[in-house]
Amino acid sequence: MTREYPRPRLVISRCIEFGPCRYDGSKIPSPTVARLRNYADFIPVCPEVEIGLGVPRATLRIVRRDDADRLVQPATGRDVTEEMSAFVARFLDSLPPIDGFILKGGSPTSGTRNVRVYPSMEKSAAIAKSAGFFAREVLKRYPDLPVEDELRLNNARIRDHFFSAIFTLAAFREIEAAGDREALVRFHANNKLLLLASNEKMLREAGRLVATRAEVGPGELFPRYRRMLSAALARAPRYTGNVNVLQHALGYFSDRISDEERAYCIRLIDRYKNGHATLAEPRNLLRSWVIRFREPYLTNQSFFAPYPAELVDLPGEVTDRGRDVWSGREEPPS
Repeated sequence: MTREYPRPRLVISRCIEFGPCRYDGSKIPSPTVARLRNYADFIPVCPEVEIGLGVPRATLRIVRRDDADRLVQPATGRDVTEEMSAFVARFLDSLPPIDGFILKGGSPTSGTRNVRVYPSMEKSAAIAKSAGFFAREVLKRYPDLPVEDELRLNNARIRDHFFSAIFTLAAFREIEAAGDREALVRFHANNKLLLLASNEKMLREAGRLVATRAEVGPGELFPRYRRMLSAALARAPRYTGNVNVLQHALGYFSDRISDEERAYCIRLIDRYKNGHATLAEPRNLLRSWVIRFREPYLTNQSFFAPYPAELVDLPGEVTDRGRDVWSGREEPPS
């Protein structure tokens, strides 16, 4: 059951793993991005550098005056609002079809949320929080795409959902570019359980659209499906959605496994349901049965492997490749 994955196309803040272009000349390390570079194509950008601010440079801040936000450099008194707005429009206008964004958290240009807004250039307390100048236009133009910052991607659940979304959207992008209606049928079939876990309502609406594909022109069919797909993937599945899918999948093996195996799987699902296990435990068990019994309906379901396994990582404290817990010494690499 080996899957081939398309390469998602992502816009990323250049300072994250790609270049030392932060205000202080540093580069931000990100293990997530470092791994992802082997499986995705990136378009790096540093809005500050693109409008001519050097490296290193005096910091920027967002200042709100008369209900209008300005992007200023307090140390120099420079207002770069117009230059930044013009660059953002040019850059976003030039992009090819993409599958998501990874932006620098907290940045007055690229932060996606909780960026401090001040009442003046002078030293003062923040009066509000917002998205940065670049990020707010990204969120406006691409409301249906996954947009995350490198800080939030440190959270395992957010990271898992982001990976699932960008690889699913990349696969659909290829089908949309080809305009292949029958490939859309296969795509929808292979992603049914993933969409069921995420948003059952959108799954059903998308299914009705696919069923009437012959009556819908390609210029309407694929954009409509993309909107439904994006809406379904907008939020990480609730545990109840995942439990529903796990129990649904278990039903395919009820007459092929022993009572003890079935009871064990139910215990794993309950452990996940009660917050005592990750989704991986029951999902991987069910996947092993998909492989063992070659269950045709489940074989190609993306729910069991929505992105390459090489992107799955575990912190050292939950593996046996970390600290020697008996002596306190680090174990030598094996």
